[in-house]
Amino acid sequence: MSSTTNQKDFIEKAWDLQHDLEARQKRIGRGKYGRVLKMARNPTNEEYAKTSKITGLGIILIGGIGFLIYLLATQVAPWIGELLGLM
Repeated sequence: MSSTTNQKDFIEKAWDLQHDLEARQKRIGRGKYGRVLKMARNPTNEEYAKTSKITGLGIILIGGIGFLIYLLATQVAPWIGELLGLM
């Protein structure tokens, strides 16, 4: 008898969860971000390609700056330290 009660409780919880999810889905267009979500769209292939190229260029640029800082720290800084007699 208790297993039937547990099963009913489980089914009731599942239905409650389902109703909550459906209510949230209906409210999506009414909240703070509803207007943004209504205006949102998938990018065209051209927009996606441009965004990918710009992002890739930014990653390469930041990586290059990091590599230059690494070279300065490992190659130039010890050389300057030796010239000044600090090392």
